Amino acid sequence: MGRFPDGFLWGGAISANQIEGAWDVDGKGVSVPDVCTAGSHKVDKRITPTLEPDTFYPSHEACDFYHRYREDIAMLAEMGFKALRLSIAWTRVFPTGEEAEPNELGLAFYDRVFDCCREHGIEPIVTLSHYEMPYALASKYNGWAGHELIACFERFCACVFERYRGKVRYWLTLNEMNTGIGRGGAVLNLSTVRGYEGPINGLPDNPAERFQALHHMLVAAARVTALAHERYPEYRIGCMSSFALMYPYTCDPDDAVLVQQRMRVANWFCSDVQVRGYYPSYMRRHFAEKGIEVAMEPDDAETLARGTVDFVTFSYYMSVCLSAHPEKFETTGGNFAFGAKNPYLKTSDWGWQVDPVGLRWSLNAIWDRYQKPVMLVENGLGAYDTVEEDGSIHDPYRIEYLRQHIEQMAEAVDDGVDLMGYTSWGPIDLVSASTGEFAKRYGFIYVDRHDDGTGTFERSRKDSFYWYQRVIETNGEDLGGEVSHA
Repeated sequence: MGRFPDGFLWGGAISANQIEGAWDVDGKGVSVPDVCTAGSHKVDKRITPTLEPDTFYPSHEACDFYHRYREDIAMLAEMGFKALRLSIAWTRVFPTGEEAEPNELGLAFYDRVFDCCREHGIEPIVTLSHYEMPYALASKYNGWAGHELIACFERFCACVFERYRGKVRYWLTLNEMNTGIGRGGAVLNLSTVRGYEGPINGLPDNPAERFQALHHMLVAAARVTALAHERYPEYRIGCMSSFALMYPYTCDPDDAVLVQQRMRVANWFCSDVQVRGYYPSYMRRHFAEKGIEVAMEPDDAETLARGTVDFVTFSYYMSVCLSAHPEKFETTGGNFAFGAKNPYLKTSDWGWQVDPVGLRWSLNAIWDRYQKPVMLVENGLGAYDTVEEDGSIHDPYRIEYLRQHIEQMAEAVDDGVDLMGYTSWGPIDLVSASTGEFAKRYGFIYVDRHDDGTGTFERSRKDSFYWYQRVIETNGEDLGGEVSHA
């Protein structure tokens, strides 16, 4: 196993709506996650446009990072973090998304957060919008389905680009944009929830609307990327996708062709546009076969061509198998329940198939396709953790998961992949985006917060905290499972 490059950005990733809390503090507006109730991996979250008394809304307090960010960032620095991927809550800056002037109190909060990161030698990597938008925009324009969102997003980005010059260098446009390709992304990503009330998986599916919304997102991302390049040459702008690796279930050629088609649309489409600057040819057939027509403005093609990114980032959690004959296999669970169960892989508590070698394959595929620097900005194991009587938290399952994935990252570096950094998901326990749970824990740092809304918010170090500290200190050379609390 080879060394990681000098200056490798070891760290972790969080998002505003899943960790900050303070949902109505200092002028913050209501976001789409703020009207989502708690759920579980068995019971859907619900959208309730009118807040219900005695109903728990996890994002309202989340993990109280808003009031505890100094403590949290200090603990990340204790682990040796070189980078922290985090997001700006759109509603803290423009509460409804359409104000003429930004909310100064919201801007000042992120000044303090970025200053604190810099004081600890931590590089902020900022996602401009991570699975949230002002609920007012979702209600008025049906989220990204409305062309008006492009100008709203551009105004927001122009504001924060200027405000945080000298504090932030790395920016990601929109989180896991490609999840909007599937119906599950309509709520989390596209926010096409105007007039809807009910379970998030009950939102009527409209593929034509989803792809129109995705087009607006791609144009908006290109506009703000071009804006950053024109005004702030020191900025580096990246795209971000969810990479769901797919294997043919058998050697049947029909399975291989199915995987190629699905991989193109689900994994490559959005990043192809953002890296190359134009719609790939394979989407013409996809749209024709699905009866989808995407309305484009005359200057959209030029906008996409001007707004290409500097580097590519992605999340990686699991892989799936696909077959042209689905009646022949057992499905798997998790966020990618459309796939066949892979007999060679273990699964997490949430049914996600654990595939470290698939990460090496994915890194090589992304690098070969784009030849731009790559960063893995989400990866981790959601699991149940137990606090022992003495307060310790032993999580060897998390250490093993991360160790195996980091080993495969090192293999990819040896393969020639230009890998910039690694930010594991949820270094501090946070609210699950898909289910609204606290029990699905990813962190090195335990947060005393529970699915019924109880808890003190007290932070404590898990065994994995000390393990990751050593990994960073040795630049990935020491991945041993032994943990020292010294």
